[in-house]
This record gives sequence, structure tokens and C-alpha cells, in this order.
Amino acid sequence: MADGDHLRREAGAGALGRLAWFRRELYWCLWRRGDALFELADAVLTAGRAGSLPYLSLEPGFRRGHGMIYQGLAEGGIDEEALRDLLVAARPAGWPLVFAVDASVYPRPEAECSPGREWHHHTCQGGHGRDEPVVAGWSFQWVAQLSFTRDCWTAPQDVVRTGVRDDQTRQAAEQVIAHAGRLRAAGERGIPLYVLDAGYSEAPLTWDLREYLDRVQILVRVRSDRVMYRDPPPREPGQPGRPRKHSKDRFECRDPATWGTPDQELLVQDEQYGQVSVMSWGGLHPKLACRRKFGGFSGSPVIRCHLIRVTVTRLPGGRKAPKGPLWLWWAGPGMPDLDLCWRGYLHRFDIEHTLRFAKHDLGWDGAALRHPEQVTRWTWLIIAVLTQLRLARPAAEDHHHRWERRHKPGMLTPARVRRDFGRLAAITGTPASPPKPSRPGPGRPAGRTTTPATRHPVTRRTAQPRAKPPPATTSNTKG
Repeated sequence: MADGDHLRREAGAGALGRLAWFRRELYWCLWRRGDALFELADAVLTAGRAGSLPYLSLEPGFRRGHGMIYQGLAEGGIDEEALRDLLVAARPAGWPLVFAVDASVYPRPEAECSPGREWHHHTCQGGHGRDEPVVAGWSFQWVAQLSFTRDCWTAPQDVVRTGVRDDQTRQAAEQVIAHAGRLRAAGERGIPLYVLDAGYSEAPLTWDLREYLDRVQILVRVRSDRVMYRDPPPREPGQPGRPRKHSKDRFECRDPATWGTPDQELLVQDEQYGQVSVMSWGGLHPKLACRRKFGGFSGSPVIRCHLIRVTVTRLPGGRKAPKGPLWLWWAGPGMPDLDLCWRGYLHRFDIEHTLRFAKHDLGWDGAALRHPEQVTRWTWLIIAVLTQLRLARPAAEDHHHRWERRHKPGMLTPARVRRDFGRLAAITGTPASPPKPSRPGPGRPAGRTTTPATRHPVTRRTAQPRAKPPPATTSNTKG
């Protein structure tokens, strides 16, 4: 027991040193209004569930007036590239190189003065009396490293704002390319795996990453009714006509008779999921003639993949097994690691716990900000907050309520670490400068009045109008 306490104290001391290093480097990434932005992040780390941004100015860590919160978010400057490099440098070394890519909506349904709002799909019903699950706001695409342990921790490392007029799949490819480059620059020699849900187009994503598939892997969920094709047989000499791209041998996910012998098989016994069966077939490719990205049939490329099928006998918590199997599209160098693929996709849902914690506990989507640039700065501060909580986890103490179960040291949840962060922040210190003494400003000049803010409509995705059919003609000729 004494040896275990000694090891925990050493881990806590190392975590405090790494936390202090990250706080210093984070401060240098805030190149305008850095003191206000840094103390705003500290206020989020030590506050409860604040109702709005001004309440964060009441926290002891924020030593400035409440107006500096909005001034820092409106006029502040964040070196996003330097912050991305810092987040990669602070990544957890013991976690696998598996990263989830997912988008989350920052809702602003009633903010008519906010420019650039768009209709986005949302898990809750949208406002304005609409029945569809959409909401007006902005969408942000996150990249977070996943852990294979049974907890809800992730390590966010990148975020970009996406719009309905943007190609979300293309932006995901750009994020993957840039993030993989930062990993290599940081000395990582492994091949990272990026896991995406079915909302991303698997074939266009593979095509956009075609020059980088020797350095990255992608894993995308596909529908269970997909149809793939194998390569055609060798062409006979002198055979006329255009060479075939796809054979007549169809691979239908719903028809086991069309599967054939898998190239790889894996059978694992897991505590949570019971018996896990994983099979993989290589050399499959879909028809892309109807895809708008690839044009007509003659110009569509052949994009090959490994199709992976995953089945389990039960779900965590003793729930029954799902009705159908899980089908995954894999592309990358060599052959897929089946054990890494099925674990990586099932842990992809951990990023949803991170987004829920950022919204419900940290108040990410509760800040009433007008401009999307302000929301982007606020989002980067939330990511910095999540990273500091993860770095402080080994050194945090458990301040549990009477009705809560005690957790082991080093195994705390993000909410438990946040309760003790005020003590850890006092130990590590703050690089922010104290506020300068000042006096109230002169206020609005006499005779000047304000004008109503400009109203901005919500951007809608416009579709090309369909051509109307020609009117029906009647014949007067009697038979």
C-alpha cells in the first residue's frame, strides 16, 4: 500500500508539472487580450453551471470586470495553428493512435442579429415551430483522440467551423491531412486511424485522401443495405468494347450468399460485448456513376476498400444484442487490424460524452455570443479547458458528494476533476498578468443614440430546381 501511495504521489507531481507547462504554453498562444482569455478559461474550470458568461466574472480566478469577458472574445486573438501544435504535443502518450471526427451544433435559434447562421441537423427539435430536427446556428467539427479504457475521457486536438454550403467530407479530409502532419512533426511514427460515422461519404473521403493513404487509415460506417463489386476478370486479347470497371459478381451486405470467403477473420471474447466476430473482405468498390462528385459513368474512378462486418452477442449493461451487424469501410496501407478497427469504432461514441460534458457542464453552447468568430474563440477555450482537466486527473482529489460513490485516485471523471481544479490552479499558478488599476470610462457621448442591429436571415441549402415535364398532348384524330 505504501509503494502504491508513493507511485501515486510521483504521478501526481509529474501531472502538476505537465499541467503547469501546458498553462504557460497556452498563455503564449493567446496573442491579443490574452490575460482576459486565459482567466476566462480558469473561470470555466472552477465555476459551477453558470447561467451566462457574466457570472463567470464572479469566480476568484477572473480578476477583471465582467466586460472584459466579452471584450476578450470579441477582440481577442488566438494563434490557432500554435494551439493545435500544443494540443498534439500534450496528447496522452499511452493511448492508441485512434481519433474520432464528429460535428456538433452550436445552436442560436433566436439570435436574428447573428450573421452566418445556418440550418443544421440537431438531436433536439428546432425552434420557430418547425417539426424537423434542425436548429439555426453554427456547426463545429472536432477531432479527438480516443482511449480504450472504460471511461468517458477523450483528448480533443482540433476543431473547425463548417457550414451547410461547405463540403463536410472534404473538410474532414483536410483536417485528417493536417492533423496527421502535425503528428509526424511531433515525432509520431505510427499510422493513425480516423473513425467517422455514417454521416460522412466514405468513397469521396477515400478519394480526397488517395495520396495520403500510405500514412493514414480511415474507418467509416456504411449502411447495411450497401452493394459492392469485385474486380472484373482479366480482359481477353482482342476483345472489343470498353474495359469493365466492375464485375457482375455483386457483394450485397444483406445477402450472405454473395459474400464468399472472408480475407480475414477474428473471434474475440469481451467482457462488455460478449463474443465479438469480425470479418473482412478486400478489393471491393462501389459504383459511383450517380455520385455528383464524380460526374458521369465514364469519368468515375474505382475506389477500393476493405469491408468489415462486426457482430456482438450483447451490449454493455446487460442489454440485448443489436438486430443487425455493423458494416465498416476501411482504407489505408496494407491490411486492416481487425481488433483495432472494431474497438476503435465502438469507442468513437466517447466523443459524444465529451461534447455533452462541454455543453451541459462547461456551458459551451450556452454563451450568448453574436458573431461566429467569437464562438470560435470560445470553442478553443473550451478545448483548452478539457485538456487541462485531463492533465490534472492524476493529481486531483475526489470531492464526492454524500450520495456519490467514491472513486479511486487517478480514476476520476471530468466533473470530479473540475471540483478540485481550484486547488491545483493555486499550486501551478497563473501566467496571466494582474489587472491594471483603472477608472470607469466616460460613457456614451451626449446626443449619440444607438441604431438597431442588422437582422440576418438563416442560410438555407438551395437545391437545383427540377425541370418541369412537358404538358400532356391530346389527339383529336378519330380512330
